[in-house]
Amino acid sequence: MASHQTDSKTTQEQHGLGYELPWLLPALLAGFGIFYFYLSSHSYPSFGAGLYFQIAEHIGENGYALPKTIPGYTADGVPFAYPPLMFYALAVILDVTHLSPFTIARFLPGLVTVAYLVPLYFFVRDLSGSRPQASLATLIVAVSPQILQWHISAGGIVRAPAMLFALTGIYSGLHLFRERDVRWLVPSLIAFSLTILTHPMYTIFFAMSFFLLYVRFDRSLRGFLYGSLVGVGGVVLTAPWWSAVLSMHGSTVFAAAAGTHGGIGGVIPTVKHLFKQQLNEPPFLSVWYMIPAVGCLWLVLKREFFLPAWLFVVVAAIGEPRFVFLVGALVSARFVFDGIARWLKDGALVSLNREKVVTFSVVLLVTVGLSGGTLYATGGLNAHAGSPSLPQFVDDGDVEAMAWAESNTSPSAEFVVLGDAAEWFPQQTDRTILVGPWGVEWKGHSQYRSQLRHFRQLSRCHSSYCLTGRLMEIRVHPDYVYVPKGTYTIRGMQMSQPNTMMATMLSSSQYRLVFENDGVAIFEVADGWHPTTSGPTGPLPT
Repeated sequence: MASHQTDSKTTQEQHGLGYELPWLLPALLAGFGIFYFYLSSHSYPSFGAGLYFQIAEHIGENGYALPKTIPGYTADGVPFAYPPLMFYALAVILDVTHLSPFTIARFLPGLVTVAYLVPLYFFVRDLSGSRPQASLATLIVAVSPQILQWHISAGGIVRAPAMLFALTGIYSGLHLFRERDVRWLVPSLIAFSLTILTHPMYTIFFAMSFFLLYVRFDRSLRGFLYGSLVGVGGVVLTAPWWSAVLSMHGSTVFAAAAGTHGGIGGVIPTVKHLFKQQLNEPPFLSVWYMIPAVGCLWLVLKREFFLPAWLFVVVAAIGEPRFVFLVGALVSARFVFDGIARWLKDGALVSLNREKVVTFSVVLLVTVGLSGGTLYATGGLNAHAGSPSLPQFVDDGDVEAMAWAESNTSPSAEFVVLGDAAEWFPQQTDRTILVGPWGVEWKGHSQYRSQLRHFRQLSRCHSSYCLTGRLMEIRVHPDYVYVPKGTYTIRGMQMSQPNTMMATMLSSSQYRLVFENDGVAIFEVADGWHPTTSGPTGPLPT
């Protein structure tokens, strides 16, 4: 790899950014193409970002001061301990543009998802010393479903910028440690600080990757001091945020959230998840799993340990497919060009020159990649469910129902909302949902798991008996219940509401229908209600 790095440095001196564009263009075109298909198939953003916009609006209403609690999500609201950078950016965007949250959540994540391909390309180019490898690795990332679904969807408002900052900092770190060039110290520090202020999981990814670059390329005392300055400096520069959070919520708030979404030590569950996911994928997508695995083995046999070690550490420490497949794309590109292509040229197919073999390999992977990425971005034509990997949490019926709730109920009204539309409900209506896991991770693992379990159980109810029994069991008495009709989702999984739900709700004396359209019914809950004595006994029906 050393010769590649020397060649790369020479070619960088000989050519400017214009020379890089043809190599970067395939990934950019693929990224914009998938973004176009996503917008065409999603009239509303996939997944949820209602809490994020609720935070941004609350920041704007609070004079851009750091809020202590975000109302609307559970009766007491949720602590605001999220890294604040993108919420402040959203607050400014909302104030300046007056665009709707749905519009921003559809467009902004996809644009940043394309943007982070640029630092990724330059990082791989300079790491491998090969523009073709960088082009292929970036293209794989651009079309990988396992990476796309986390960044192009509504939650990508936070995650995609975090990836952009992290990749920029990792690129800077490569030059800081390999060339031992102190000019890269400040860019690394800025990128790390921005990542800390954006998303904790990407901060971990940044820090681990940065340390591995030091171990691979430097290992000197000076390099250790550079890395320490970046790490300690980032913590110091972000102190106004985390110190304010600690003063408002105490020292346990960050530890409370750490165990609610996975975390350190995820190697076994991640491998199980990836294996299970592979079994459920279309056959042509299995290349995403096989090539990095075989490529790692090939690199180890060649005694090149950096990429395999990076991949192993990401799997073991983070356990998130989006990071696993990002590093896996680098392994795949290296294996295709220096493994498969060289073997085909020098061994099995001596009559083919390397350029033709490489072209064939790239075209094959691009075809597979675009097919998989487009499948995940467009999916089915169901307007509510979106695609299997990118479901929409709301549709026109939900928006109409939420507008009715905002206009026709008291500002103090409390709701229980069944299905994933609940995530957007407080932001759209300025009303409170009593059950839901969003933001509750900052209250601790126990409360988060409890809210998640109650939300799932209530959302799976398909009769008034089940709904009333569950509400009584958890001692929640809402003013209204919001019931989806037909197809809806629970934590992204598609469900179908049978006709029995409406029939039993309408016949129950405990619920009074106050709003209905083709997709949603809202019922007012009677005071002093009790589970119906005519319902079945024993386990609660669904």
